[in-house]
Amino acid sequence: MEAERAIAPDVFRQRLLIEGYWTIGLDRDVIDRYLRDIAAHLGLTIYGDPIVYAPEGKGRAENQGFDAFVPLVDSGISAYFWSAKRFFSILLYTCSRFDERAAAAFTREFFGAEGGLHTLSF
Repeated sequence: MEAERAIAPDVFRQRLLIEGYWTIGLDRDVIDRYLRDIAAHLGLTIYGDPIVYAPEGKGRAENQGFDAFVPLVDSGISAYFWSAKRFFSILLYTCSRFDERAAAAFTREFFGAEGGLHTLSF
């Protein structure tokens, strides 16, 4: 990690990976709402509509679900959802500061995350 920190030290970036298991009903509209709401909750500015894909039958059955992205003025949020496992993996990547605890708490509550969340800041 130390060598990685030496790359572009003059460019601020904050990255947070949030993973967990959801308990709510999940579809494209719910994912769209999450992306809009998490950005607003963290004071991040969206400059385009969220995009939510469902490959529906392409690829391996165990990987079916949703892939989503919303562009931010200061980077973006990517989200991945595995339907069979009810597992999500969300990456917040910004060039501005945000409250990581607030991001995790919002995500936990929004998705009714079972057993807590795993987070990784890098």
